[in-house]
Amino acid sequence: MQYPWHLYLMAGIYVFAGLFHFIRPRIYLRIMPAYLPKPELLVWLSGIAEILLGLGLCFSGTRNISVYGIVLMLVVFLLVHIHMLRDKKASMGLPVWLLIARIPLQFGLMYWALNYLI
Repeated sequence: MQYPWHLYLMAGIYVFAGLFHFIRPRIYLRIMPAYLPKPELLVWLSGIAEILLGLGLCFSGTRNISVYGIVLMLVVFLLVHIHMLRDKKASMGLPVWLLIARIPLQFGLMYWALNYLI
């Protein structure tokens, strides 16, 4: 079965983002809230989760669980986005308007994912 191109685009975005956790882990370590334990492990696990969930979108048998996993992951990532707003070092010098805009973007990404439920 052939799926719409935008499903593959979403899958590719998550796979690429997950791979980037291993290519540039220091970026993710910098934005990790200090109250979360074992930041290196969390960066590693979140990278694996993004890769697996992105790949899971491409198969009808795993799509629904991947969609729900992506939504859950994006909810958890809200902690990081809020932390970046509150911590100057974690903000990486990004403008405040951009950090604020990322929060509703998370909800847009959740909505996008939920459109692929079977």
